[in-house]
Amino acid sequence: MSAQPAGAPVEERSWPGLDVSGLRILVTGFGVSGYAIADQTMQRGAQVLVVDGADTPELRERAQILEVLGVEFRLGPKHLGALPQDRPVDLVVTSPGWRPDQPVLVAAQAAGIPVWSEIELARRMQAADGPAWLGITGTNGKTTTVTMLESILVQAGLRAVACGNVGLPVIEAALDPEGFDVLALELSSFQLHWTEHLDCEAAVVLNVSADHLDWHGGAEAYAAAKGRIFEGVRTACIYNVADPVTRSLVEEADVVEGARAVGLTLGPPGLSELGVIDGILVDRAFLAERRSAAAELATLEDLAHLGPQGAGPHLVLDALAAAALARAHGVEPHVIRDGLSAYRMGSHRAQHLATIDGVDYVDDTKATNPAAAAASLRSAERVVWIAGGDAKGADLDPLIVAVRDRLVGVVLLGIDAEPFTAALARHAPQIPLQRIDPGDTGEDAGRSRLMEEAVQAARSLAGDGDVVLLAPAAASIDQFRDYAERGDLFSAAVTRLPGERA
Repeated sequence: MSAQPAGAPVEERSWPGLDVSGLRILVTGFGVSGYAIADQTMQRGAQVLVVDGADTPELRERAQILEVLGVEFRLGPKHLGALPQDRPVDLVVTSPGWRPDQPVLVAAQAAGIPVWSEIELARRMQAADGPAWLGITGTNGKTTTVTMLESILVQAGLRAVACGNVGLPVIEAALDPEGFDVLALELSSFQLHWTEHLDCEAAVVLNVSADHLDWHGGAEAYAAAKGRIFEGVRTACIYNVADPVTRSLVEEADVVEGARAVGLTLGPPGLSELGVIDGILVDRAFLAERRSAAAELATLEDLAHLGPQGAGPHLVLDALAAAALARAHGVEPHVIRDGLSAYRMGSHRAQHLATIDGVDYVDDTKATNPAAAAASLRSAERVVWIAGGDAKGADLDPLIVAVRDRLVGVVLLGIDAEPFTAALARHAPQIPLQRIDPGDTGEDAGRSRLMEEAVQAARSLAGDGDVVLLAPAAASIDQFRDYAERGDLFSAAVTRLPGERA
């Protein structure tokens, strides 16, 4: 990397291997991503100012660690209305939670100051011989796919890590002093919105359904943000054959010449696709003789441990996506089986907690929108569904119509249950329904009581062979700190249930 004068404008500095020394960087947001941005750039000589609308003891305690090293902090809502007037700014690096219409970001763009995501900064700072990037986005299934991919890459003997929207911040992984071979990146639409240069070796858009439309300003902008993951792809743009939006994003992408479109299907694969034949996951994309043959990657039995009734279709599709990305990186077919067999679901994603008196209890609290809940509900034949929360204006009718034949009962959480009760009344009025009194959830005891009552109600509706499934199809913020607390309280309530455990 050639030396560059301190204070040189961002656009004049070469990359990969961007030298940030002397750059005056404004970091907006001091969550996990914001901390990593400030830490990594400060270490390399940048002048860093962090602003955040919150001003809590916990935030100030975290800030003290970096303040000692020269990072400046301005906390509280008064710092969010405009760019700082007492110091120049060369670059704004924003946290994914900040909306594009936030005044500081609008002011930066109006002033011609670049606004980047942590992902954009990491890509530019990473050395040219740094790790390969394999990217994953989609409305649902990202975390499962990225952790499956990590398991496969590790089984292949590579130094690999899942990062981005899960695990390590990307900037820490990209600049790790020991050096990774491959980064498996889970990227949200928020992260992709502010990212122009990803240049992944291969990338996948798993699916696109309505979500975060208020943040992006509409369905078209949301899909476009997802499609940014394909920009600069060198080997393979991977899409879901059953989701035409993902195909169109591939067709519109600006990729390196020679990059191929590779489809994923739950049926027999066509040319340049991965799919399933007689219970076997096969590849007709990444082998020389793909016109006349397919490579066996794994079987559905290799995924059976992922659910009490085996892997549902959504998990099979996630496994195919992980396999396609690994194959694009050159991983041999037999390693795919080893990686998927070794893989275990993380907390809160279709996590089987217990079987009590013949009833399975499954935590899928991460199913925070209707599409994710539908995929989760389709993985079982008979379900007592614990649902509800902040529906964010989503249309619940298609979900209820799609899963009503599987429902043996519904237990509703949420301060406002009307979106769920109305959809159920229209399309599944015969299904037994129990509404949990919201009560006061401002204290820990109130939230614990709420989930305890929900689990007891679900138990009363379930019979031998049924699945009690927490897949809320809604956000948790109306009653819980976050989706993780919702899942943790569900798990704790299940643990306290009496009965014979298998």
